[in-house]
Amino acid sequence: MDSEKPSWILNEKIFSEDHMFTRLMGYALEENLSETYQALYYARDKHEGQERKKNPITQDDIPYITHPLMMACHAHAMGIKDDQVLATILLHDVCEDCGVKPEKLPFSAPVKRAVALLTKPDDFSDTEEARKRYFDGIATNSTASIVKALDRCNNVCLMSLAFSKEKIIEYVEETQDYVYPLLEKMKYDNPEYNDAVFLIKYQLRSAIETIKAFILKE
Repeated sequence: MDSEKPSWILNEKIFSEDHMFTRLMGYALEENLSETYQALYYARDKHEGQERKKNPITQDDIPYITHPLMMACHAHAMGIKDDQVLATILLHDVCEDCGVKPEKLPFSAPVKRAVALLTKPDDFSDTEEARKRYFDGIATNSTASIVKALDRCNNVCLMSLAFSKEKIIEYVEETQDYVYPLLEKMKYDNPEYNDAVFLIKYQLRSAIETIKAFILKE
């Protein structure tokens, strides 16, 4: 006999964006993270009115700013307290989604460089060659690399709430082809991120293997 569907409440909004903003603001003030402080307000202003993809079941409206805020809280909780890294996390989608050119960002050169590498060009073609060129560029910069890994980790953990089955399969394959090698490279090139890389890899692999198992059982 088939089991009844559980009466679970499906929550895509894992944490409150107001609480995350306040949490990060406290860290920025206590730890003298000036660019992080500035990026919190800048990113919130630029992403104002933007939303994440809707959950087809709950139809909840999720403010887009929850994504970079969650990534920054995740990074800080793992011990990543570098001002430029946290600022880059908060700004990583501003150029691609808000029409701001990386060179026009009112931040330091290292932050602008990392954001530029994370920003796909307007004429980006979703081909194997274009994806390889994009990830190869990210791999040249330690800040862009750790931010991309955190970005993919956050997206993978919540993708089943908004992605189609076909998009999930594509995302899993891209993660295996490009993000796993990026993490391996960081493990040897950037030992300061060894603990973070281990935790991100564990979370990514756990989520992806679970999702693959459910898809293969269908």
